[in-house]
Amino acid sequence: MGIVVSKTGRSNETVRLESGVVSPLTDEDTLQKASWSLLKDLKRITDSDVKDNLFVKELFWMLHLQKEALATSVARFQREAYCPNQCGMMLQTLIWCMNCKKEVHACRKSYDCGERDVEVPHMEDMILDCELNWHKASEGLTDYSFYRVWGNNTETLVSKGKESTLTKPMVGPEDAGDYRCELGTVNSSPATIILFHVTVLPKRVEEENPSPNIVTLGEASPTQISEMTSESSITLQPPKPDSMLKGRLLGLLIWGSVALIIGLTFAIFCRRKVIDFIKSSLFALGSGADEQPQVPKEKDTDSMDQ
Repeated sequence: MGIVVSKTGRSNETVRLESGVVSPLTDEDTLQKASWSLLKDLKRITDSDVKDNLFVKELFWMLHLQKEALATSVARFQREAYCPNQCGMMLQTLIWCMNCKKEVHACRKSYDCGERDVEVPHMEDMILDCELNWHKASEGLTDYSFYRVWGNNTETLVSKGKESTLTKPMVGPEDAGDYRCELGTVNSSPATIILFHVTVLPKRVEEENPSPNIVTLGEASPTQISEMTSESSITLQPPKPDSMLKGRLLGLLIWGSVALIIGLTFAIFCRRKVIDFIKSSLFALGSGADEQPQVPKEKDTDSMDQ
């Protein structure tokens, strides 16, 4: 492994690192982060004014720190993300540090991922969930297959597909029994197997609890019956005169307001009509006086002579 630099003035000088393997394997994400960190520090050194022996020392010290950081990252990956499945078979892409070769690694553990008891009330929906937390991180997975397991060791395929749940609406007593979920892989071997024991409970009954303040006649004592009778008589009494008087006054006030508004509107309308009539009358009288014919003076003198 070598790094070619041209900072010292001696072209194509190669600084060789001591051979050694940090860890046997890691994942692509961890290795990519380490590569970006290395390139960032390398650019920082090459862009600086350090030269000659000081440049070489600075470079080796940076590589030493990067190697320790890579070892820490790889150890964290192996501790937290390497084969996280507790059961089944997980296919995980890993990189071997000896040759930087990427391969798909099979994290093989017991295919049996346990049994689960499921209780469903009659006429409600049954939901069987077959997904585990590492399924989405695994590679090479295919379909979830749900089987109905019968007493004679036979099975019937109920559903198959990418959905990790089996939903059956409005279950009945005939739906009780055992179900098996199997997640397939590209290697034709199962990734996980989960067994469900389904029990159908009686139909859920919603009881309406009576209010503690309500007492039925059959359970009431004579004292309570008399109190109930008195309360009913009180509720059946006619309304008081004060409330009736207030209601009537309120009605009269509303109707009086309406009549006042109508009267004001009618008065305004009539006032406009009267003003228009007076104006038109005055105009007619003025025009009549102007148009009255004048008597000739000769006729007036004739009448005087006579």
